[in-house]
Amino acid sequence: VRHAQGVHNVAGEKNHDEYMSYDYFDAHLTPLGWNQVDNLRKHVKASGLSKTIELVVVSPLLRTMQTAVGVFGGEVYTDGISEQPLMMENVGHSDHLAVSSLNCPPFIAVELCREQIGVHPCDKRRAISEYRNMFPAIDFSFIESEEDILWKPDVREKIEEVSARGLKFLEWLWTRKEKEIAVVTHSSFLFNTLRAFGKDCHPDMKSEICKHFGNCELRSVVIIDRGMIGSSESTTNYPGKIPSGPDVPSEAAD
Repeated sequence: VRHAQGVHNVAGEKNHDEYMSYDYFDAHLTPLGWNQVDNLRKHVKASGLSKTIELVVVSPLLRTMQTAVGVFGGEVYTDGISEQPLMMENVGHSDHLAVSSLNCPPFIAVELCREQIGVHPCDKRRAISEYRNMFPAIDFSFIESEEDILWKPDVREKIEEVSARGLKFLEWLWTRKEKEIAVVTHSSFLFNTLRAFGKDCHPDMKSEICKHFGNCELRSVVIIDRGMIGSSESTTNYPGKIPSGPDVPSEAAD
């Protein structure tokens, strides 16, 4: 999933130089963006996806976390619920009610799936402690640095570096035990990751994979490592010999 419309998207479409403005530091969603979130949430529920998602992985930026929580989170949070909310109310000038962490998959923030890093203030993250106050039930333990040490004001990540980071992210996804994982991330990250990943695909498939994502667009992708086909241990296998005892030949059993 690409995040819903952010304030930087609106400004940047009118004038690309606006992406350099600190007015859009860690850009939040627009009212239209929240509308897009609500519509995708309805689709996810109607299609049955909300019942199959085992994990939500999200880029640790405001617009992606707002989108992820709004689409895959629980219902409106009310006082008296013992579990922490996924999102507090009015996060990022949203006038949005708090979102419950009940009856939804776990959420983890992962820096590998951030947007292309550097120069544009909209792609610079806040301190993790600030995010923890905004999104109490998102797990930030995978992020090592409190401050954003990756973003530089004068150096922008090269396209090849984004692609390499994207492939590293996909390798990390393989380490997860969950099979149905929602990833909420960014346009350039998705485009360059899937473009690098689809190098050996049929041209028709490659053109489908490498289309730019619209705001709040969801694509379901099945990723198979051909070298691992048939090698995963079945979850229904049973070791046998419980309780233990001698293996008696069939003729002896007769």
